[in-house]
Parts: sequence; C-alpha cells; structure tokens
Amino acid sequence: MMGDGKALQSGTSHFLGQNFAQAFEVKYLDQGGQLQHCWTTSWGLSTRMIGAIIMVHGDDQGLVLPPKLAPYQVVIVPIFKTDEEKTSVFDTARKLKAELVKANIRVTLDEREGNSPGWKFNDWEMRGVPLRVELGPKDVAKQAAILARRDRPGKEGKVSASLADLPTTIERLLAEIQQSLHDKALAFRKSNTHDTKTYDDLKKAVETGFAFSFWCGSADCEAKIKEETRATMRCIPLEQEGGSGNCVYCGQPSAARAIFARAY
Repeated sequence: MMGDGKALQSGTSHFLGQNFAQAFEVKYLDQGGQLQHCWTTSWGLSTRMIGAIIMVHGDDQGLVLPPKLAPYQVVIVPIFKTDEEKTSVFDTARKLKAELVKANIRVTLDEREGNSPGWKFNDWEMRGVPLRVELGPKDVAKQAAILARRDRPGKEGKVSASLADLPTTIERLLAEIQQSLHDKALAFRKSNTHDTKTYDDLKKAVETGFAFSFWCGSADCEAKIKEETRATMRCIPLEQEGGSGNCVYCGQPSAARAIFARAY
C-alpha cells in the first residue's frame, strides 16, 4: 500500500506456459528421451520498487530512505564561522568519517563551500539520508555530536551522542530507523485495510485503502467490480481466517477472501 492508499504491483510471478519456449526454441529432454518445449515462469522485481520506496516512506520534505537501501546511511555536516573553527571541526569530522567507514557504514562528509548548514540540512533531508551528524565547535569541545533522524522530523529525532563510541551509537540508530520505517508502513496498511461485508462497504473502502472481502472467484464479478469502482482484485492472501461467506458482489458462496484496491 502506497501513502495515498493505492496498491502497487511488485515482486510478482507469472506462468508463461510454453509460449516463449516455442518462440525461442527452448527445449529439454524428457524421461522418454523426447524433446519438449520448456514450461516457463517469470519472476519480477523491477525498478518500480524505487517508486514504491518513494511513495511508501516519503513525506513532504522529500525522500525517506531505509538505511539498508540508502546509498549514504549517514551524512556529516560541519558547522563553523571562523577559519579557526573550520580547521578544528573538519579535522574531527574527517576522523569521524574514517571511523564510520571502518565500521562499514556508508557515510559522506559535506565539504561544499558557499552553502549554510541550514541549507545543507534541508538538502540532505530531501535526499532521504537516514541519519545526519551535526558537528560544530562547541560539539568538538564537548567531544559530542548531534544526531538527527530523518524518520523523526524536528527535535523529536535529535539526540546528543559522545564521539568516543559514535560508530556503535550510529549502528544502533540505523537499526532502529530501519525497524521504525517497516513498523510505520505496516501499521498504515493495517489501519487502512477494511473488512468489508457488503458491496457498499467495499466501494467506500477502496476510496482510501484496501477492501478485504469474500469473493467467489468469478472473472465476471471481478470485471464488474473494476468497472463500477475502479478497484481490482490484488491478491488472495495465503493466510485465511477460515470459514466461508458470500461473495461481496454476487452473493454466491465463497471459501476465501481477497484484497481489492485501486492501483496505478
């Protein structure tokens, strides 16, 4: 489920029969020693997953990337006013970057000139980097840094951490961010998946999320639901509660529930 309640098809599998095998003359030798065209399947995980990441986790500030997938897991943003402060801050920042690289953390140090720290904060938030390290002269003096989580905007997502064990602290926070993003997306899907017992319930549910309904399995019912609501049957979950009911559209007996939703 995307952030607007719509469904996105991903990670699907398709039974292709022998069509492609016949077109490309892909054969195998069967137990009887006869050549047969292969029966083939297609399993797809395409670049649409990039779109899914953007639409599931992103917010009004831009990207929010899960740490396991982020090109940069951490960005260090130095803060200074004078040349003396700049030298001290950058010396510490470069040492910290080396320590994080040694700990197998994907990190970058923002050394761009001509941009204020605030501008850099906004820029890296838009890019979705999971964790920002803010390092200024006062932080260097205290041998600490401010860590800002992308998944928790504002003061809520900021903590002060000692430089002495910062790699360990950052590893822990990245794991927390990864789990937090997963839990938030799952909770959103659950709260917007509705157990619909009537067709009116289904029509209302698919306006903002998923409808979980009994379905007789008829392609005719599926086509009519799509025509009338713009929602399609997305999948039949393997985990069913058991029992039987009546198809949400035609009222015929049904042994399984399916998820209906609008898609792109």
